[in-house]
Amino acid sequence: MGQMTDTNANTNERIAKIVGDADVVLFMKGTPLFPQCGFSNRAVSILDHCGVAFDSVDVLQDMEIRQGIKAYSDWPTIPQLYVKGEFVGGSDIMMEMFEAGELQQLMDEKQVAKAS
Repeated sequence: MGQMTDTNANTNERIAKIVGDADVVLFMKGTPLFPQCGFSNRAVSILDHCGVAFDSVDVLQDMEIRQGIKAYSDWPTIPQLYVKGEFVGGSDIMMEMFEAGELQQLMDEKQVAKAS
């Protein structure tokens, strides 16, 4: 029983480090060049439109992260977007925010690095 908790704690630490190390992190299925689901593809497109630099984590390559990220954010689906360490939402929320101009505003307010 204790070992499971250790794994969860380690996974949470790993996620916290990933989220803390970059301004914008997208946990997704696949990679920005080869998204493995439509929602991840949409999330990448939105971030590209915002013109921000972002890191991505392919949850398909890491089962611990794939499960752990859902507990970490208390959000059941992937992709998940983090900006400056804060969970923003999944692709639907990203789309709504983008269409309302709120996502771009958030990126500006948080002074997120632009994509080069």
